[in-house]
Amino acid sequence: MLWVETIRYAELFRTSPIECSLTSVVPLALALGQLGNSYVNGVSPVIAAGFALTMIVFAVVATGHHAASHRLRQLESTASR
Repeated sequence: MLWVETIRYAELFRTSPIECSLTSVVPLALALGQLGNSYVNGVSPVIAAGFALTMIVFAVVATGHHAASHRLRQLESTASR
């Protein structure tokens, strides 16, 4: 099942790489960066973990929304033929 989702994600990335990067890659990189920043600067790990968890949830929801809109565009283009 995960293999099928990977193929769909690769297709999604191929059709719109910028939007896909902004919705999935950038929030994850930001979460990792914040965790590293909190470690280096001695900020409470609870705050950094909460932020990282929020960014991960955002990435999952935003990528799902992007995938759904991509499928809708495919369906509309198929129906108009």
